[in-house]
Amino acid sequence: MATRKFALGVHEARAAVEDDFHHFRVTIVSRDGHVETAAAQSLRTPTVICSQAGNRLIELIGMRIDPASASVLKHTDARLQCTHMIDLAGLAVAALSRGTTFRQYDVEVDDKLPGTPRRARLRRADELMLNWELDGYAVKNPPPYSGRSLGAGFTGWTQEHLRPDEAEAALVLRRAIFISNGRTVDLDAPGRRSGPVGGCWAWQPERADLALRNFGSTQDFTECPDDLLEQDEAWLAFESIG
Repeated sequence: MATRKFALGVHEARAAVEDDFHHFRVTIVSRDGHVETAAAQSLRTPTVICSQAGNRLIELIGMRIDPASASVLKHTDARLQCTHMIDLAGLAVAALSRGTTFRQYDVEVDDKLPGTPRRARLRRADELMLNWELDGYAVKNPPPYSGRSLGAGFTGWTQEHLRPDEAEAALVLRRAIFISNGRTVDLDAPGRRSGPVGGCWAWQPERADLALRNFGSTQDFTECPDDLLEQDEAWLAFESIG
């Protein structure tokens, strides 16, 4: 994510994410400490309707910027947003609040294979911040995460027990762990549904039948991790508007 100031009291933050299944960008503009505009771009999506969820970010307009990335969840129902767009919006809002000019997270999660120990690692500015040993959907080690489920309640726990920067990193790593589980399945298999009904905007019951698969949209960056976000470098440097 990156931020800039371009008028008195007006600031802009840009945030992008790319993984095997998704590539999104979100722009947040704040004026006098409140969100003035919120917009998203969808460069690669698992379903044909995911991009439409970007319109839901307008629910953040008017919120006070906050150093906690999870603060956006107080202003909207995350289940009625694109999971990845709302995550990016939270990171952008937090960056504006802190005055962070640039921040990059690099996350690597071992594939989920039977009988194989699994770890998840997060780096920020090339520094290893988190290195979790996983036990299913829980963190086995190290403290203070030992025995902590990554399911319901984890976000609240991070907000109560961790500093904002630490909580942000933990939530980024948690999201990557959930996303990584898709690497061991063929999302293009005939008849396969690629999302949990009710879990996000695209998979709400009233439109789940419209969430048709974008066949061939999955990419594998195992051998070329540096290619991730390569298309976003100029955009994040505010050298490009699109």
